[in-house]
Amino acid sequence: MSSILIKLSKAIDSLIDKMGSSVSWLTSILMVIICLDVIMRYLFNQSENWIVELEWHLFAIIFLVGASYTLLHDKHVKVDLFYEQYSASKKDMVNFLGILLFLIPWSIVVIYYGWDYTANSFSFREGSSQANGLPARYIIKSFIVIGFSLLLLQGISGLIKHSIKTD
Repeated sequence: MSSILIKLSKAIDSLIDKMGSSVSWLTSILMVIICLDVIMRYLFNQSENWIVELEWHLFAIIFLVGASYTLLHDKHVKVDLFYEQYSASKKDMVNFLGILLFLIPWSIVVIYYGWDYTANSFSFREGSSQANGLPARYIIKSFIVIGFSLLLLQGISGLIKHSIKTD
């Protein structure tokens, strides 16, 4: 049974790693768009709603998909009051309980409510409320469910690793 769980954990980690790597290039695109927006705004006194919305949409994708990638590589922000002083086994227990009691339940809640939120947006082909905004807001809303599903999967992989003590 443990070999199956280890394979599952490795498969999840591989998926998350590929997803995180595939959206990492969006950061460069986002920076170029922001620079162009700033130049247009401050040198030519022009700005377009669709450009500002595109900036937010790219940032949302980077954040939502990147959260699971960051968790995989243990690079997420931690509020460290006591954790640093803990032994390795106590850190493992804190991480295990954090995943079990917080990450997984809250991911499930967001996926559950996000599904209807996204489906509703798809059903009427929601677009921007701004003049000249992006037409397909439902696409970006789907990344709420995608991002938290990836985070849930990474949480499951983390539970497996903390249970079986493998990396």
